[in-house]
Amino acid sequence: MGEWVRVGLGLVVLLAIAVTVLGVARVAQRRAVLIASGRAVVQLAFVALALRGVFTHPPFVVLVLAVMFGVAVWTAGRRLRELQGSAVAVVVACGCGAVLTVGLIVGIPILDRSVRTLVAVSGIVVGGTMTAATLTGRRLLAGLRARRDEVEGWLALGATPRQAVLPIAREAAAEALVPAIDQTRTVGLVTLPGAFVGALLGGASAVAAARFQIVVLVGLLCAESVTAVVLARLLGAPRTLPEPVPS
Repeated sequence: MGEWVRVGLGLVVLLAIAVTVLGVARVAQRRAVLIASGRAVVQLAFVALALRGVFTHPPFVVLVLAVMFGVAVWTAGRRLRELQGSAVAVVVACGCGAVLTVGLIVGIPILDRSVRTLVAVSGIVVGGTMTAATLTGRRLLAGLRARRDEVEGWLALGATPRQAVLPIAREAAAEALVPAIDQTRTVGLVTLPGAFVGALLGGASAVAAARFQIVVLVGLLCAESVTAVVLARLLGAPRTLPEPVPS
């Protein structure tokens, strides 16, 4: 009980600092920080209880993975509502990235073929595809708005919508991969990623933890690359251009 009290007090202090800093700077994200933190507590508590059942009854892993994927594509799709066809495109792109990567990691298997590994790797990879889809879509939308005149010029010269938008789509996909690339490039030098720390805290050796982490990082690069490219392709030939943001 004492441990949980310390955790609770620590979270309250950390949140108070975050909200205070945002308030002093007049950054309008205080409510979002509080809601996100509250949701995280509730969701992780629920997941912890659910996973106990999954590890006891492995067939339920299918339901857990379906919920993970469903929430991921719903979250990313909601961010990209202004792009035509984004809902279906996000499902296809995230599905391609996640299925290919998790299938290889667990299917070969690169890591041990167990329910625990499947759930852990799937959660990380699906989260990565969600991030890649959101960043790609938002970059694409911003590029279409900022370079609308350029796109219209190419269309006037006879280019197809895909040809006119191709440079913007490529840049969107490239920019979406920057966080994953930087995370992989600086691992161990700037940060100790969560999968590595979690494996250590779970009793794994440093070598085993490092092996798990490198597979996860490279798997994320694979999943996010596939997701970004597929999404940019699917959304890269819009029938109509989004309205520019009023200046």
